[in-house]
Amino acid sequence: MPKRKLDPLPAAAFQILLSLSEGNLHGYAIMRQVEEQTAGRVRLGPGTLYSSIQALLEEHLIEEVELAQAPAEDSSTSNSPKDRRRVYRLTSGGRKVARIEAERLGDILRIARAKKILRGEYV
Repeated sequence: MPKRKLDPLPAAAFQILLSLSEGNLHGYAIMRQVEEQTAGRVRLGPGTLYSSIQALLEEHLIEEVELAQAPAEDSSTSNSPKDRRRVYRLTSGGRKVARIEAERLGDILRIARAKKILRGEYV
């Protein structure tokens, strides 16, 4: 079995997988969700976001969702950014990789707590 490109999983990719765990999102919504779920500690810029999305797509950890065509008044002239949004969802493989990464990080936090490096309610 070939080594995965995303092994180990980069922090940005993990945050994207977490953001998609509750539903489908487009790129800008993923950026906002990551910022919200990390209380502003992680902010993905467009370059990091879209290169991470591309790698996650290539590894089949996320997939693009086909949007139903909503009726428009004149679809021939509709060129709004909303019309070009790509929406992504977590695949079952992506959910599994996110779970494995969360478990790995939990193990690291338990070690840090046992060695008195970390205190508090993190795990």
